[in-house]
This record gives sequence, structure tokens and C-alpha cells, in this order.
Amino acid sequence: MVISMEHWKKMAAPIIVALIVVLYYIGIAVLIISIPEIPAIFRILMVVVPLILAAVMIGVLISRIKEIKGGEEDDLSKY
Repeated sequence: MVISMEHWKKMAAPIIVALIVVLYYIGIAVLIISIPEIPAIFRILMVVVPLILAAVMIGVLISRIKEIKGGEEDDLSKY
């Protein structure tokens, strides 16, 4: 499937925002791992939650890209 330049322009902002948020969540997980004073159970919890949020963000990005490719750029028009 060929993606037009207009679609790329509309996908740029969601991709950049998703990348920043995912890197932020991964950074939090890495930071938590590097603190040895935190008990293991809390460390695991504090690593799993940001990684789950990062995965959800990637899922939302994929959904948004499909919407843009399908020509549904404005979600507010449905309401």
C-alpha cells in the first residue's frame, strides 16, 4: 500500500509523541531497576507498570495510523 505524503504529514505528530512517551516509560523502568534499595516486589511492580503503559501506547499509535490510512483523520467528527 502506497502512503501519500499527506498521510505521512498527519502521522508524524502521533509517531513522535508515541516515541517520546514510550522512551519516557522505558526510562522510568530502567531508573527503577538501577535503585538497589527498593525491595524486589516493588521493583518488579514499578517496572511492569511502565512497560505495560508503553505497550498500550504502541497499540494506540497503531490504531491511530490505521485511522489515518483509512481516511478518518478527525475523530471528533463522529460526535
